[in-house]
Amino acid sequence: MNIVLAIAAAACAVAALVWARSARMRSGLIDKLEEDVKAAADSSNSFIALQLARIGFRKEMHTVAVYAILAIGLGVLAASNTIDSARLLGLAIVLPAIVSVSWWRTTGNEIAMLRQQLSIEKRAEEALEQENLAPKAWAARLAPDELPDLTDFEVGRVYQAGSGLMAGDFFDVFRVDRNRVAAVIGDVAGKGIESSITAFQAKYLLRVFLRQFRDPAQALEELNEQMSQTGHSEEFISLVVVVFDTDAGTLRFSSAGHPAAWVWHEREVQPLRSTGPLLMLAPGSSYYSREIELAMGDMVVLYTDGLAEARRGDELFGEDRIAALLRRDPTVAPDVLCKSLLEAARNFAEGPVEDDVAILAVKRI
Repeated sequence: MNIVLAIAAAACAVAALVWARSARMRSGLIDKLEEDVKAAADSSNSFIALQLARIGFRKEMHTVAVYAILAIGLGVLAASNTIDSARLLGLAIVLPAIVSVSWWRTTGNEIAMLRQQLSIEKRAEEALEQENLAPKAWAARLAPDELPDLTDFEVGRVYQAGSGLMAGDFFDVFRVDRNRVAAVIGDVAGKGIESSITAFQAKYLLRVFLRQFRDPAQALEELNEQMSQTGHSEEFISLVVVVFDTDAGTLRFSSAGHPAAWVWHEREVQPLRSTGPLLMLAPGSSYYSREIELAMGDMVVLYTDGLAEARRGDELFGEDRIAALLRRDPTVAPDVLCKSLLEAARNFAEGPVEDDVAILAVKRI
């Protein structure tokens, strides 16, 4: 017996077994893909995967046949070492070779299907990426990282999205005219894309109305009328707007059912409480504004209810703790104060604050 041929025969036999195992696993995959194709309404990607799996299965079975023929032929040749055996082995190898050549036409189809599958997967990844970026894009509009550089004022802000994908909290700071600056913060009840759209509409409509009406209460009344016509009867908006007038040395505010804002003025912290009902609660609602003096160093803190309602058991962080932090150091920079308030709420809750939180601090300098 030819030892070299015997070793080669054994190696081919092992290779045939390995490829047979791979073909068996691929056969199971084909069965699963066939079920997916039957069950899926849009099965284009599954159908392509099924066809590719079938092509791979045929190739693996072809490889099994080649190695099995080689193992048998080499074994016979090693045992007999005759010319007839060698010829028989040659003929046996020619047959799968012919089959391999006959498959060359399917190569182009296979490559086309692979390209199609890659295209589908790429489009799916792009769609998923856009879906993931959408909440960030909305947040950038509702609570921007960059605020305008306002002469005579220093502005700080913090925004933290809660557990939902889309938020309804928003804030805005902008110059109304040469000597007036507006600061707005609001919260739309609910979660999801609808609340974000409502918040977006309210934010930019209010910009228009604050330029149209000097009194923020009138602006809120007009905003309530317009937003009440959207047909979203299940949505409400709490909102507070403060208009700083540097020429008059005053701030005028109006609040639609929003948690109390706080102002440091005359060495004391004063609340700016609600002066009207929630927006979109009822058309024709009346709102009122109030005015107080605005001196150098005065600071206003506005926030959404996620801050005051940070919870530890049944106890809430509450408005008084917010006022106490402002009272503790009214000379602190607005940006530092906003971060301190959020950190204090987290420490109080002994963990993450689950609701959306927006904090805005404006200081006259």
